[in-house]
Amino acid sequence: MGEKLADLLEPLAAWFRTLGIPEPIVHWGHPVMMGIVVLVMGSFTAYMGWRSRFSKDGEEVSKSRASHRQLAPWVFLFIALGYTGGVLSLVMQKQPVLESPHFWTGSGVLLLLAISALTPLIGFGGEQKEGYRAFHAYLGGVVAILLIVHGVFGLQLGLSL
Repeated sequence: MGEKLADLLEPLAAWFRTLGIPEPIVHWGHPVMMGIVVLVMGSFTAYMGWRSRFSKDGEEVSKSRASHRQLAPWVFLFIALGYTGGVLSLVMQKQPVLESPHFWTGSGVLLLLAISALTPLIGFGGEQKEGYRAFHAYLGGVVAILLIVHGVFGLQLGLSL
């Protein structure tokens, strides 16, 4: 299946190769950009979400929730784009796509973020509001931990190529 995916993406990868992008950018561009997204945007978004849960000040809760609500879709978008960029980077470097733990943890992150994104749409306004909020918060915590594991696997992958 990985070979089929690589074959499907090869025309796009070949086009990018014609641009003469320096090898260090092809090799390390994904981790640097995703590191910024995850460490800066992702951690701030997570902090705002948890801050809204633990604060006792109503105004602070409201501001934190608003910040979290505004930033979270952007974090999801950038992680989804980064995911596709990482896969494309592997194809450009003629490396196997589906064989690394980094690929699978990235897939897990994207799936869990999608579930987390759906949670507010289906449950934050109903009678079970607190249960959905707790699920959303703890799922976000699992995503944060998985992103750390993902980063470690990514560093290992980058150093092995």
